[in-house]
Amino acid sequence: MTTWRIEGCTVADAAALARNNMSAFWEDPTWVLLWPKEITREFLIRQGAKRYPRLLLSDRETARHQIAVDPTSGALVGYIRWILPSGYSTARDGKPVWPEAQVPDVSDDEKKQFEELAQSARWKGREEMEHIDDKNDAVMDRILAERPYIKLEYLAVHPENKGKGIATALVETVIRQAEKIGLPVFVMSYKAGRGVYERLGFKEVDRVIQDDSQYGGKGEYGAYFMIYNVPKVSERDA
Repeated sequence: MTTWRIEGCTVADAAALARNNMSAFWEDPTWVLLWPKEITREFLIRQGAKRYPRLLLSDRETARHQIAVDPTSGALVGYIRWILPSGYSTARDGKPVWPEAQVPDVSDDEKKQFEELAQSARWKGREEMEHIDDKNDAVMDRILAERPYIKLEYLAVHPENKGKGIATALVETVIRQAEKIGLPVFVMSYKAGRGVYERLGFKEVDRVIQDDSQYGGKGEYGAYFMIYNVPKVSERDA
């Protein structure tokens, strides 16, 4: 099996990220329902490319991003984003925790340009579906309020690269960091990604299953709330 390179990313990766991520989520029937029927995958890729530089530069203190890269072609084949909890993003020496996964900053002029570019994107979903995640958000907020977690916020692998161990390699990087700093990892997973997390040791702690047929879906929209509990020091040293 190919050994994927796991690297940090920059705003220069915006177009490749948009193609990877929009293509991945276009495989999710409920995610497709969020958009008006005339919206196509290619349209979202183009609009996403306008939005990604701003997104990558948002919340730099706590947000961490990494990509999986094909070692032969150099192509971007996967992406992961996670959020460090307040108080855990800066080391004792004042330097950022895991700096290699922090997107490099840019000048104020570039930030202004990226803000204008993002504002120019056409990114408007169906109004009748804007509250479909309210129940999911309530459960997620409750769990995250219980204790500090590393929040695994986004994972995407292009459909052409599924089944190659890319998602596993990306999630394993987060697990290694979590074990290093002693924090559990939280993720709200959809059905397609649930198996990856289970195989890596995540445990389901709650779920929300909704009927999306009223929006044109197949009837089941599931969100699975999962936690990876890091081993205690004594267990790691055993």
